[in-house]
Amino acid sequence: MKSYSADRSVLRADLAPGTIRRVLGFGRPYRRLIAAILGLIVAGALLVVATPLLLLRIIDDGVLADDRSVVVVLALLVALLAVVEAALTLAQRWYSARIGEGLIYDLRRQVFAHVQRLPLAFFTRTQTGALVSRLNTDVVGAQRAFTSILTGVVANVITLVVVVATMAALSWRITLVALALLPLFVIPARWAGQKLAGITREQMQTNADLASSMTERFNVGGAMLVKLFGRHEREDEAFAAGAGRVRDLGVAAAMSSRVFFTALTLIASLATALVYGIGGVMGVAGSLSVGTLLALAALVARLYGPLTGLSNVHVDVMTALVSFERVFEVLDLTASIQDSPGAVDLPADAAASLELDDVSFRYAADASLASLEGVLRQESRSGGPVLDGVSFEVAPGQMVALVGPSGAGKTTITNLVARLYDVSAGAVRIGGHDVRSLTQRSVRDLVGFVTQDAHMFHDTIGANLRYARPDASETEIRDALASAQVLDLVDSLPEGLDTVVGDRGHRLSGGERQRLAIARLLLKAPRIVVLDEATAHLDSTSESAVHAALDIALAGRTSLVIAHRLSTVRNADTILVLDGGRIVERGDHETLLDRGGLYAGLYRTQFATGIGAAAVR
Repeated sequence: MKSYSADRSVLRADLAPGTIRRVLGFGRPYRRLIAAILGLIVAGALLVVATPLLLLRIIDDGVLADDRSVVVVLALLVALLAVVEAALTLAQRWYSARIGEGLIYDLRRQVFAHVQRLPLAFFTRTQTGALVSRLNTDVVGAQRAFTSILTGVVANVITLVVVVATMAALSWRITLVALALLPLFVIPARWAGQKLAGITREQMQTNADLASSMTERFNVGGAMLVKLFGRHEREDEAFAAGAGRVRDLGVAAAMSSRVFFTALTLIASLATALVYGIGGVMGVAGSLSVGTLLALAALVARLYGPLTGLSNVHVDVMTALVSFERVFEVLDLTASIQDSPGAVDLPADAAASLELDDVSFRYAADASLASLEGVLRQESRSGGPVLDGVSFEVAPGQMVALVGPSGAGKTTITNLVARLYDVSAGAVRIGGHDVRSLTQRSVRDLVGFVTQDAHMFHDTIGANLRYARPDASETEIRDALASAQVLDLVDSLPEGLDTVVGDRGHRLSGGERQRLAIARLLLKAPRIVVLDEATAHLDSTSESAVHAALDIALAGRTSLVIAHRLSTVRNADTILVLDGGRIVERGDHETLLDRGGLYAGLYRTQFATGIGAAAVR
């Protein structure tokens, strides 16, 4: 029935040039397995007609001729063919599984590896659920082109040809009668196909909506929002309505399927009755043997199965090709941040200095796929420059602070330093080397980040820390925790380093997550540290603990700090004030206050309000 629940709208899809060639390319490593399974299919199709033909000989040459030896020998042969047919079925399934699961592995590995290397802008615009669907639903749909569709089409075509040819050889008149019933077979097939396609589309959409709703409400943030606004009853009603629709659609699909199968069973019974009726009359007249009549009846029963499989084969093939094309869409996205052909590792003796030389930057407008975005729109920031002619230097061991109003370009600068984006003009240099001439690995080994939202995987504390250094010993991890002022907390937990931090680390407080992030930074031991509002939104106690940890983390390291609370950057060697993507002021704290410019205004506003609400990026 899967064939009849296919969405026929795929027939209107325009495949990109070369799609079929690329699909065949994925099957090339499995060509020997494909050849083997095709050979098994041919052998299986021949066995389909072998048993009815043996039945013919048993009746005519054995039973009617009173020859027991023929009956026994041919019956044993029928039993042997049944064993062989079962073995062929298992062998086909094994080869099909090898090909199908191998293709799923190949596609998922390639898509996952490619997506990991796409620019950060791709992830800022892409719906995570839609992207995951490409690695699940579409990849599985694509592999069907080489498994169920390939084997099904070939097996059904060969079986149909062999069965019709055999029936025609036995009696062309009865064969024509059986084929004359095809219109009666096609009518319920088409009706069921259209009915089930509509039901299936609505089922998929309704289930997707339910899954999306559950995902949003079952994570920590969604669950908290529901509780805070007391919307439990409303959520219950909305979910019950969606689940009820899924239930009703399931009943409708089950009844449509049953009507279809009942109609097919009826038609098959009518065909069998006609064969017996017409064949019986011919047998009485002496123009058809009893064995031939029974063989034809058995072959008629095997005629309509292949026809069922072939009725919507064009829809199935197009569905698989469209799934492949959706996977290719992701694989064809350009990984704009790539190592240049002559990229080298940053020399070990290179100074931990940082320089931005007349840097300009604007976000690319083609950073993602429209089909992966929840709302199809143009990138709002693609129209103008985010940074324009920014230049400054940070000497080894110095601290430079970035301050300014929201949207000034502070976080963009830190992303350029780690080469999460490439500059549109100018250059970013580390140790005197343009980062575009260096390998990405060596740049990111040198630069360490602590952000405002210290992300933690849903794993243990130890696993989250070892993400920075997989070979770190427990002693090194404990030293890093001690330096980050969080060892006592970890030791107080019943499972210590084996404590699971929860989704995004929500089992920990903000200050605890920040100190664990600093411990992770210390394990990495970078020579350049970037702090992106690392103390924002922390209470005074947590902020004090985090600052103590940061003092240790920054000691002797070159640092670039985005300041949330301006009081935290008083001791910076240089403070850069950004506005509209440009550096409008630079100097130390006292100099900038005396100037009375934007920095002084931000500083006075912050301390006048007493809530520390200045300059968020």
